[in-house]
Amino acid sequence: MPGIDAVAALAGVSTATVSRALSGNGHVSPSTRVRVHDAARELGYVVSSPASSLASGRTKNVGVVVPFISRWFYSSVLEGAGSALLKNGYDLTLYGLTGGGGVDERRSVFEHFLLRKRVDAVLALTIELTTGELQSLLDLKKPIVGIGGPLAGVQTLSIDDVGVALLATEHLLGLGHRCIGMIGGESGFELDFHLPTNRRAGYERALRSAGIEPAPHLFLPADFTIRGGYQAATALLRDPRSRPSALFAASDEMAMGSILAARDLGLSVPGDVSIIGIDGHEHSDFFGLTTVAQFPERQGAHAVEMLMDQLHPGRRDPTPTNIPLPVELIVRTSTAPPSPPPLPPAAPAP
Repeated sequence: MPGIDAVAALAGVSTATVSRALSGNGHVSPSTRVRVHDAARELGYVVSSPASSLASGRTKNVGVVVPFISRWFYSSVLEGAGSALLKNGYDLTLYGLTGGGGVDERRSVFEHFLLRKRVDAVLALTIELTTGELQSLLDLKKPIVGIGGPLAGVQTLSIDDVGVALLATEHLLGLGHRCIGMIGGESGFELDFHLPTNRRAGYERALRSAGIEPAPHLFLPADFTIRGGYQAATALLRDPRSRPSALFAASDEMAMGSILAARDLGLSVPGDVSIIGIDGHEHSDFFGLTTVAQFPERQGAHAVEMLMDQLHPGRRDPTPTNIPLPVELIVRTSTAPPSPPPLPPAAPAP
């Protein structure tokens, strides 16, 4: 394989310039950088990762800490982050904390694996860190970006969970619904920046603003899965005497489960019950689901760009510490005005 000297000779620059151009460290003019990359590509030259790490002090590797790997939202964020890292020439090391992780599991990640300093930066995905965990990361003196909510001293991207629930519930109210149920998150998901509490707060705020007092029997928690949504919706919709005319599910997967439950109960969606979710799940259009989309792949890509800004200062203007993420209400066929009550039977002819 040709060496760095051959690349330098073909590009007409010094070996030091080749090193800076290929590593991304140090100033190289755009035209020279292109010339060096073209020469390296023509010769089939590949930078030695160990040698590059020794020379630059960097591993070209980003550690990503995530509470779940198999669930759609988290895998979608990871897909966006992974694509952006690949585009920037970085590898990804994944640290999965099942369900947020137990004490020993979290200690292993934050006090051992990440402290070995085998990463150039850290992305924390919807994990509300303890004071000690956060300090462990800050002590690394490496770039950190969080997704999901504010972390003191860390650049973050966050969704206004009260706001998205308010938007979803207001959509149902705007259609004329007054008896609206909610399938929220179980207490175990409070680790995710109090997402269940905040989404329930938005739902209840929207109802009270419309002059409706939230009814405790119209709220049930579930686990953000299709199965969990199906079970909760079955319980809420089974009895026609207390059945709500609309359901707000705190995730699209629970909303999909609710649609399936309604149909199994012989109910029409949206004729008998309107259903709305949150996420913008890739299958939401297949279900005709009205949703508040939060674009998780974009979240992952955006977080990586923020990390790159910290790793390569000066490439873009500085960004705020906490950046609110955009959401969009996407109206489909699962929501509609409530059906009028049935007419009373006609009086018998005299």
